[in-house]
Amino acid sequence: MTPALDLLKKRRVDHQVHSYEHDPKAPSYGLEAAEKLNLNPAQVFKTLLAASEKAELLVAVVPVAGSLDLKALAHAAGVKKVEMADPAAAQRATGYLLGGISPLGQKKRLRTFIDDSAQQHPSIYVSAGRRGLEVQLSAHELAELAGAQFAAIGRE
Repeated sequence: MTPALDLLKKRRVDHQVHSYEHDPKAPSYGLEAAEKLNLNPAQVFKTLLAASEKAELLVAVVPVAGSLDLKALAHAAGVKKVEMADPAAAQRATGYLLGGISPLGQKKRLRTFIDDSAQQHPSIYVSAGRRGLEVQLSAHELAELAGAQFAAIGRE
């Protein structure tokens, strides 16, 4: 069990857990999940952390097939500028290892933004808190649990 799955269970949220054998040599954790679970990459989302100019950590949830638009995230968060967060800071704040960071059950409650495209799908897949473990749930349930807002932050 991970903190993300504990949260889903505790809140009795409808979800499904999917696991696969993680390959440490995989160049992209998210695309590896989509490929090994035979999923549409547009429905599989990666969790990234960015830091604002004031050192506030922000969580961005974007499709694995694309990338995070840092300017769009800064705009959505109402800050001047963001850059990718230091990996060690991301791991400390979330309690998860890189490649297994879930937007759910993080140690610190961080402002979270989910790419608008998530709303187009009946369900999406995000990390369940460990490499090789994904959780499927509705984007709106994810937003509610993570205290997230939807914004156009992804780039194809």
